[in-house]
Amino acid sequence: MFEDIQDTLGKHGDHGIKPMPTVIPTPTEFQSAGQAGFKALWVVFVIMLIASIVFTIRSWNVPVARRLYHVITTIITLTAALSYFAMASGQATSYHCISVKDSHKHVPDTHHDVCREVYWARYVDWSITTPLLLLDLCLLAGIDGAHTLMAIVADLIMILGGLFAAYGRENTVQKWGWYAIACIAYLFVVWHVAVHGANMVRAKGDRVSKLFGGLAVLTLILWTAYPIVWGVADGARRASVDTEIIAYAILDVLAKPVFGTWLLLSHRKIPETNIDIGGYWSNGLGAEGRIRIGDEEGA
Repeated sequence: MFEDIQDTLGKHGDHGIKPMPTVIPTPTEFQSAGQAGFKALWVVFVIMLIASIVFTIRSWNVPVARRLYHVITTIITLTAALSYFAMASGQATSYHCISVKDSHKHVPDTHHDVCREVYWARYVDWSITTPLLLLDLCLLAGIDGAHTLMAIVADLIMILGGLFAAYGRENTVQKWGWYAIACIAYLFVVWHVAVHGANMVRAKGDRVSKLFGGLAVLTLILWTAYPIVWGVADGARRASVDTEIIAYAILDVLAKPVFGTWLLLSHRKIPETNIDIGGYWSNGLGAEGRIRIGDEEGA
């Protein structure tokens, strides 16, 4: 806040000198998480941890050859649990500062800094978990490796674009330029997974098609909400850090534990979703091809 301070001598002096206005600089404003935000972070950490334990226990009743969905889904929630623990304990965060202009009637315009907390652990989490979520959907739909790889690459561009935008400088192309790149990359994800996947999954029957359609719609709705929250919070800074945390917390719970529970329960009831993986995944390294000490090369 700025206050005009009149010079007493100028006001009452013999020469009628006009007051000389001065200003007291506004201190740096910090936008950070409060009690509500930290509570939300701890609650989601517990939810992710419990989900990881439940998914792990459920995988014990499944043959190793058919445990791929369980492994991927458990890694997703476990990674999220670690990320939320880091954020809830006060780590994995930094401040991004911008300069805000203050206008005054009797003195020149001035500026003060507004520094907002950015949880970079969230982007580390997303860069690991969102490709795995896409892998779950691609495996379920039977999408080929080429489209799966392109979807994952587009997804990583989307996440990194959001991270770079969060630290982008104001009044430059950095912030909203990276945001636009991330949104365009998201459209490629939708094309490779939702559109192409809808065509591929038909070969697996109606039950798998309905399951894929439901999970894909859930993912599409949630993933569309993420950039909206980002634009209001990190982008325009119209929402408090606590509101941002709670919004992302709700989306993360729906996108990971709820998604995983839906997938694993349905996978158990629909045999057509089974993926049998043999070889090293199920049996480890066999005796074939090993060289034993004492064997002669020509033997």
